[in-house]
Amino acid sequence: MREHQAREESTLPVDLIRTVALFLIILLHASVGANAAIDFMSPRGVELWWTANVYNSLSLVAVPLFVMLTGALLLSPSKTDEPLRVFFKKRWNRIGIPVIFWMIIYFLWLFYSQNQPLTTTSLLQGVFAGPYNHFWYIYLLLGLYLATPFIRVFTAHANWKTVRYFLVLWVIGTSIISLLTLYSPISSEVTWFRSTVFLFSGIIGYYILGSYLTKIKIRTVFLYLGFALSSVFTILGTYFLVGSLGEVYGQFFYDASSISILVASVSLMLIFTTIPSHLIKTKHPKISQGLKIISLNTLPIYLFHYIILETLRNGILGYRIDVTTLNPILAIPLLAILTLGICLAIIIPLKKIPYVNRIIG
Repeated sequence: MREHQAREESTLPVDLIRTVALFLIILLHASVGANAAIDFMSPRGVELWWTANVYNSLSLVAVPLFVMLTGALLLSPSKTDEPLRVFFKKRWNRIGIPVIFWMIIYFLWLFYSQNQPLTTTSLLQGVFAGPYNHFWYIYLLLGLYLATPFIRVFTAHANWKTVRYFLVLWVIGTSIISLLTLYSPISSEVTWFRSTVFLFSGIIGYYILGSYLTKIKIRTVFLYLGFALSSVFTILGTYFLVGSLGEVYGQFFYDASSISILVASVSLMLIFTTIPSHLIKTKHPKISQGLKIISLNTLPIYLFHYIILETLRNGILGYRIDVTTLNPILAIPLLAILTLGICLAIIIPLKKIPYVNRIIG
């Protein structure tokens, strides 16, 4: 069983999944930077809203992809007997020092770019909630790491029927029941019911699912269809919710727990599992090399990219690249591509300096 699992892990295109997820994260952050001064009822505003809605809807699978990949790598049965000390030492060496370093950088960035004073309260708030909004994922990782020793026991010893039972409960509690909250007269009651009855819900399901994706076989045509239809559902569903229930419901289908994002994320991940890593390496060696470079630098790029993104968007270097200076259809992906490229251009040389590699990630 362990040898079989090891072979399955070796075929997973880890570099491809990391690269796609990372770029989608940057694309997502580039698409939510619409200028607040724009009148969204104007033709220009409508164009901007629809463009951002499409890019948002396509990018929201990024976090589930990251979480499922992490589950696939850390919840392998071959790692069940890994001592706690070894497991947490590896995690600390991988992200501990870099996260502390980048937290300090973002405290300074807040002081420089937004004139936010560095008081004891602001520092404590930044420590417990993250100095910048994308740090929430680091805290999510921390929670997953703390739970991993327990989850490993479950994934190692539970049979497939038990796992399917968990996944069915997770889908119902996370995505299906949530749809009932759209009916406002019972919204609060449904929320209470879900949190009380369905204890296994939220992002944890993606983590456990990641370790079992190799056991799920669905025809590729259905996977592509599932990804396409669920993405369209997110786009149009968001439009109809905003139009009928108001802007307050505009984020409903953007949540990683929504049924459309769940279907899109799982479909895309299963599509990736059909692409053996060695196939990319042998048929497209240059692409494989590029994916490897980005994959090895995922953490520092993720932590650094917001500074580059805001530098370009706010015109700190003398030229502004955002939806006010270019057509949003072009501006958003261009901003994401430039951000990724500049991050690589800065991080790769820095990592060649002794000791800097461990500090920045």
